[in-house]
Formats: sequence, structure tokens, C-alpha cells
Amino acid sequence: MTKGVVASIVPKSPDMCRYDLVSLGEVMLRLDPGEHRIEMAKSFEVWEGGGEYNVAKAISSVFGMRSAIVTALVDNPVGHLIERLMLQGRIDSSFVQWRAFDDVGLQCRNGINFTERGFGVRAAHGVADRGHSAASQIAPDEVDWKKLFGAIGVRWFHTGGIYAALSESTPEVIATACKVASSYGTVISYDLNYRASLWRANGGEQWAHAVNRNLVKKVDVLFGNEEDFRTSLGIDIPGVNDIDGVVDWDIYRRAYSEVIDEVRSVFPNVKGIMITLRRVKSASRNDWGAIGYWNDAIVEVPFLRDMDIMDRIGGGDGFASGFIYALLAGKDGHDAIRYGIAHGALAMTTPGDSSMATIGDVERLVGGQSPRVIR
Repeated sequence: MTKGVVASIVPKSPDMCRYDLVSLGEVMLRLDPGEHRIEMAKSFEVWEGGGEYNVAKAISSVFGMRSAIVTALVDNPVGHLIERLMLQGRIDSSFVQWRAFDDVGLQCRNGINFTERGFGVRAAHGVADRGHSAASQIAPDEVDWKKLFGAIGVRWFHTGGIYAALSESTPEVIATACKVASSYGTVISYDLNYRASLWRANGGEQWAHAVNRNLVKKVDVLFGNEEDFRTSLGIDIPGVNDIDGVVDWDIYRRAYSEVIDEVRSVFPNVKGIMITLRRVKSASRNDWGAIGYWNDAIVEVPFLRDMDIMDRIGGGDGFASGFIYALLAGKDGHDAIRYGIAHGALAMTTPGDSSMATIGDVERLVGGQSPRVIR
């Protein structure tokens, strides 16, 4: 680990801000066939979801803090269904941009995502239908960022690589928001969240590297899984990709400490780096852990082994929201990574993109209590 003390991250006081966290990203309608396959389903359950949104929702619905989402929806019944689902999650929708509906969605539409959960040897599978979505067409100057981060006040701003991949203009929206947020002392986090299906039609992995490298220069805290740093940023440490399945946690610590050192050398502005690690034994059983860099030290949670999975979608977002909550609540990096792992694990025990956990669930798991029946 490279030595050298860096400035610690201290979020603004809650009494200085209306919001503890604001996210920027797309909110889609997820159509879930339950135990069935997409192509064989006769009915679907609906959820709202999206990588950046899931973090904001958990901050409010799980952890009881104040959050909002900057996004756009089409003004039709589907858009209002998504808004109702967001409101049930206690999200402030004041910054939703509403677009006129052109009757068929040729110019602008609400994003839809079909996702089947997977089980055993059958992997989870998602099919996105989100071209020309309202959120992908937000203009950089369409949101009054100075009012949001200045007059209103935000302690933490979160966005990521999913939103960056949606169109040619979304990276500029992120860059503009980050510039203003930084000027008002708001902590900025970015989840790399690489999605090959989104980048494929928009320049592929090489373009993802260029876009993400530019945006990561503007953030304080960086999240990603074991693959994101290579696919999103082009940081490829020899040997790291060959250790999946290795039992010894010390090997993971050494390998990903090298990744962290490389990220720090390329992006000295980044003060916190968190990497979630997953060993997939089957779609319904994973090992789950994390390693990161915080306040000039490595923080880690070695693998929770043989963790049962109901729906793995949103596990990384659960980690990010648990980690952010702990820091906003005044806990240190060692506690924060434990909250992240605990909440990410719980988020994968229920269906849908976003978490159905409670803060009590998280704190019991952080405290090492067993999952016995609570009566």
C-alpha cells in the first residue's frame, strides 16, 4: 500500500442541508416474471429500479435519512406508475423532469427492464428496453444545480457509470453536476457499474474507459466490483483476473491492494475506493466480501461464505448505500464497509432491484447476530 496521508472526507452537517443524499440517474420499470423465464411468462410483477436510484431509495426507506433523485420521466400512466413506486420508497421527486408523451414513444419514453432472477446453474438475465429514454435526454443546464447544491443543500451526491452510458450527453450532465456539487462542499461518489450492453452501442469498452476516466477525476469516492476497474477504467493488474475461486483471503487482499494503489496513482483526487468481491458458486449461492481504501488505510470484510441469494440484482447498490449511510451517520471506514456488506447481503435476500431490509436487519447482521426467527 502506497503511503501518504490524504484529506479525510467529512460530509456537511445535516442542519446545513435539506438532503442527506441526492442521486442522478435513470429510474426504470422492472418487469419480473418471478420463478419463470421471461419468454415463458404469463404475468409479471412490477418494481422500480436503477443503479443510482437504488442507493437513494435505500438511504430513505431503509436508513431513514432524506434523499431525492434527479431524473426524467414521460408524462403518461407508465411514468406516473414509476413515480408512485418511488414515492412509496420515501424519495423526494421534486427534481423529476417531466417530458411530453408523443403517443407512441418515438421521441421519448420511459425505460423498461425485464429481469429474471436465476437459480442454481441458471444465471440471472436482464433484457433492457430503454432507448430514447427521458432520463437519457436531460440537458446539462436543465437542472438548477446551484440551487440544489447551494441554496437547498446536499450532503452527498451519488451517480455512476450506468447513467454515463445512456447517451452522448449524459456524461456532460454528470460532469456539470459534479463541478457544482464540489464547489459547495458536497461529497461526490461514483459507482463504475459497467454494463457491456449499454456501452456496446456507444463506443464499447474503449469509449467507456475514456468517459469514466474523465468523470472519476471529479469524484471523492469510487465504488466498483472486481471487474469494473478493468472494464470501466482499463486498470488491469496482472494476475488479478486469475484468482477467482481461490480460498485464501490474503491473496485477494494483496491483489486488490495493487488495484487500489493503481487507482490512487491515476486519480489522486479519489479519497475513498471500495471494491465488492463476489465468488459465484451458483446463481443462488455466492461468497460476498469487500476491500477498500479509506483514510490512508485498507478496510475489508473477508468473504461471507455460501450466502444464499434470492435476487442478486442491486447487491452492489445495497453495499454503496449501506457504506454511505454509515459515513453520514458519523461512523468510520471500518464500520462503514461492514454496513455496506451487511446491507448488500440483505438486499439480495428479497426480490426486486431495491432493498427491502430495515435498519434493524442491517445492525443485527453487523453485530454478528444469527438469522433466527425474530418474535
